This record gives sequence, C-alpha cells and structure tokens, in this order.
Amino acid sequence: MNEFIYRAKLFIKMLACLFNPTVLFRLSYKNLLDQLVLVGPNSLFIIMTTSFFVSLVLSLQIVKEFLYLNATDLVGSVLAISFIRELSPVLTSIIIIGKVGSFFTAEIATMNITEQIDALLILGINPMNYLFLPRVFAMILTLPFLNLFSLFTSFISSSFICSVIYSIDTAFFFQSLVYSVFFIDILKSTLKVLVFGLFISIISYVWGITTTGGSKGVGLSTTSSVVASLTIVFILNFILSYFMFSDLVSSFEIL
Repeated sequence: MNEFIYRAKLFIKMLACLFNPTVLFRLSYKNLLDQLVLVGPNSLFIIMTTSFFVSLVLSLQIVKEFLYLNATDLVGSVLAISFIRELSPVLTSIIIIGKVGSFFTAEIATMNITEQIDALLILGINPMNYLFLPRVFAMILTLPFLNLFSLFTSFISSSFICSVIYSIDTAFFFQSLVYSVFFIDILKSTLKVLVFGLFISIISYVWGITTTGGSKGVGLSTTSSVVASLTIVFILNFILSYFMFSDLVSSFEIL
C-alpha cells in the first residue's frame, strides 16, 4: 500500500511537470525520434492486424442480426460508431500497453536497478528530460495516427466481410457509414487516445523508476504497470465516453 501511495504521488508530480511552459525546451529531441519509431512504425503492423480480425469477428456477429431485422441500411452506421467512439481507441491503447508500455517500464526499471539513472545524474543529464519527456511526447504524438490506421483497417475489414459473406454492396456499406460519422466524433476519438497515451506513458515511467529488488523487481514492476495501465484506460474510457457521448440524441436521426 505504501508503494502504491508513493507511486500515485509521483504520478501526480510527473503529470504536473508537463504543464511547465519550458518543457519543450528541455526535451531531448534525439531521444524523442527513437521513441517515435518504437511507438509508431514498430507498432503499426500489430495494431492493424488486430483491428482487422477484431472487426471481422464483430461484423460477423452483428451484421446477421441487422439482416434479420431488415435494417441493412444501419449496418455501416452502427459499426462505424462502435469503432470510432469505443473499440478503436481502447483496442489501440491495449496493444500499446502490452507492446510499448511494458517495454518502457522494463527498460527504465533495468536502468534504475543497474544504477544507470545515477550515472546520468553524474554526467549532468536530467533523467526527466532524457527519459521521461521523450516517451510521453512520443506516445501523445503517435497514438492519434495509430488510432486512425486502426479505424481505416476496421472499416475495410467490415466492408469486406459484409460483401463476401452477407452480400452487402460495398458502396452501400460506406454510404451508411459516411452518413452517421461526424468530424466531431473523430476529434473525440483522437482526444481519447491522447489522454490514454498520456496516462500510459506516465504510469510506465513511474513504475519503472520506482523499481527495487533486482531482476525480480523488474518483472513485478512491469506486470504491475501493465495492470495499472489497463485499469486506468478502462476507467478513463467510461468517464470520457460519459461526458463526450452522453446526449440523448441518436446518431441515426440523420439517416
């Protein structure tokens, strides 16, 4: 419990540091580029692959129910709303937690255990500027684009299975999709992944920098950071969805 409280306090402190106007001037841009490659291009394939098959399964189960109700014109709309508002941001964040967040924690934890953090301080390098800020900004800058790729892949996947299995015309599918998708929904989806990315990166760093107990501690911190990140993403997703999409006006009224 004491460890959790200490990490929670450090989390708040690190979050507050990001609101310092001088933060961009203290950022290590060389390290930022390395982190951008790690979070972005290196994660793109797994995100698109996962989105493709999750979309296939979801479409496979949902479309047949709409066909039974003779509501084919709503298929594209329902799937688009589901992907944009909920599935894509959360799915992208879950993959990033497992692939990048865990790596961040393990890397920082190993550096802490092997006293590399102390070595940086001796060399006059601020660990926050060199390790923390590049990871936070890499996550914030990259996740919106990964989310868009996830959305695009989901739409293609859904249209494919609708056409091949349920004989729904692709043009008809995308017409239904376009009529129900608003630019504000895309912006809200982007805001979601920005918030998720911010919290994931801070949790990964804080859990890594507070690691003790040798190699066993590295494993425990990595596992704990993944669990904490997943939990906070699900909680934040509900809170953000409640405030962003809680109005009683149906998206189908435009159809």
